[in-house]
Amino acid sequence: MRRPALLLAASACTGVLVASLFPTSATGVPDDATRPAQATDEYVVLIAAGADRGEAVAAVRASGGRVVDANRAIDALTVRAPAEGFVTDVSRSPAVAGAAADRMIGRSPGGVEVPAQRRVEQENRLAARQGRLNEAPAAVRPTGADGRSRSARTGMDPLDDRLWGLRMVRSDLARETNPGSRRVLVGILDSGIDARNPDIAPNFSRRLSRNFVTDIPEVDGPCEFRGCVDPANWDDSGHGTHVAGTVAASANDFGVSGVAPNVRLVSIRGGQDSGYLFLGPVTDALTYGADAGLDVINMSFYVDPWLYNCRANPADSREAQMEQRTIIKAMRRALQYAHDHDVALVGSLGNNREDLGDPRTDTSSPDFGDVAPYPRPIDNESCFDLPVEGPHVIGASALGPSSNKSDYSNYGTERIEVSAPGGWFRDYFGTPWFSTNENLVLSTYPVNSLQASGLVTEDGRITDDGHELGVLRRCPPDATDYTGCGYYAYLQGTSMASPHASGVAALVVSEYGAPEAGGFGLSADRTEEVLLSSAAERACPTPRRVDYLDESRDETYTAVCRGSRDFNGFYGHGIVDANAVVNRHVG
Repeated sequence: MRRPALLLAASACTGVLVASLFPTSATGVPDDATRPAQATDEYVVLIAAGADRGEAVAAVRASGGRVVDANRAIDALTVRAPAEGFVTDVSRSPAVAGAAADRMIGRSPGGVEVPAQRRVEQENRLAARQGRLNEAPAAVRPTGADGRSRSARTGMDPLDDRLWGLRMVRSDLARETNPGSRRVLVGILDSGIDARNPDIAPNFSRRLSRNFVTDIPEVDGPCEFRGCVDPANWDDSGHGTHVAGTVAASANDFGVSGVAPNVRLVSIRGGQDSGYLFLGPVTDALTYGADAGLDVINMSFYVDPWLYNCRANPADSREAQMEQRTIIKAMRRALQYAHDHDVALVGSLGNNREDLGDPRTDTSSPDFGDVAPYPRPIDNESCFDLPVEGPHVIGASALGPSSNKSDYSNYGTERIEVSAPGGWFRDYFGTPWFSTNENLVLSTYPVNSLQASGLVTEDGRITDDGHELGVLRRCPPDATDYTGCGYYAYLQGTSMASPHASGVAALVVSEYGAPEAGGFGLSADRTEEVLLSSAAERACPTPRRVDYLDESRDETYTAVCRGSRDFNGFYGHGIVDANAVVNRHVG
């Protein structure tokens, strides 16, 4: 499935068990792979705890499947098999803990429209089309208490005045003490990272980065690279590059800087160009990241095709129930494996404007496949939004520049741990800042994605639409063409909040970590403990019931904040605080 060089590199770290699990040909490829292809779909098959792997492989073959890859860390097989009946057939074996369809192959899937909770991220684009996008006041947002531009501070870059999120988490102050250690590695489990950007390149680890995804032309569009496998330094979506820049764009007197501008970035790509993240690539990326020695992994997504994976939802078919149980088991194994290898796991709480302890009916799942989405009442005890509701994941809610909870952000005392800047387009109602690009989060963005969206021309110039949406370009003196320039765009979402928290987590490891066998690091539990105890406490608003009617939202956005000042459903333990971390102001 993956380019051979990537497979071999991953094998060294994740222990892919192809050679040891079943017979291979002289080329090292499983003998099954040389047989005539009968399969149309790809599946993840989990081996039962303590079961013989050979028996599981035999069950796959008996059910008409062939093993094409494997993940020793979580005892999972990647299988090509018939589109109908395979999950039920293979699951009859006592050696198999479950199976789940991973993606479709060679046929056009239905229901591929990106769900509303993801479209939230580009609300300014919809507003521009409807004529609701306002122009921000000419004056830059208020500067520091000393009256100087924040970019005049130590290690701040020219566009950092636009990054209100950096100031909210006090990264501008923290870097004067500790901008992060080069020994700290942050994995971006997302759509990839565009390492051409001059703000990304200095901190990007090409050696450690991997792509675990094969593009699906029916969904992702025409393949740009041979074998439909993008290089590990590429991003056609833009989402991963935006996340990466918030975590650790270099403080290099150019463009923007990140929360932890001196740590290193590792792309562990698990996302399709179209934005989908499926089980197999996600679990492969997690276990590889653990074996590669990453300190933090940022996860700004949920695993498709189910917004909530339920053990036995009566609305689902028997096979759909079986698949979701497998996804729950596989994700738990992978997250636990990463945690056991001292990876701090940070996840976005979600953009569905609901209390995760009291979820509404899910109307968006499945969001991929032959079955169209249908209403699914969600039982909180047996249904899980993954990865954020998986073990050891630090969930982050999103705040606007006013520090109020963003209207779209999920919340609730059951799953929240911290809050962080995520952007809120409709913040500051009744002021000139309402419905402006600047209420979103500005970060690095790949030029190829902006060109595909019509915001940048083929020769690298920003279009009128791009200017309206706040797209920026900065070119270093030595740039020979536009591909050497840095491009920047505005997005909002809990996907943008999570990397602010991941950046602060990287500073925790930088400040509290110590040399250890084979490297440098800090236990995942200690990283979480410091991140939470250093967060700036913030009480619930008064009144606790907040509606967004003035912002033209309906009653489904209304949220009630429960809890105390030191822990509540809007802010968790508080707003992540980089300066408190590096100056050891831990509660």
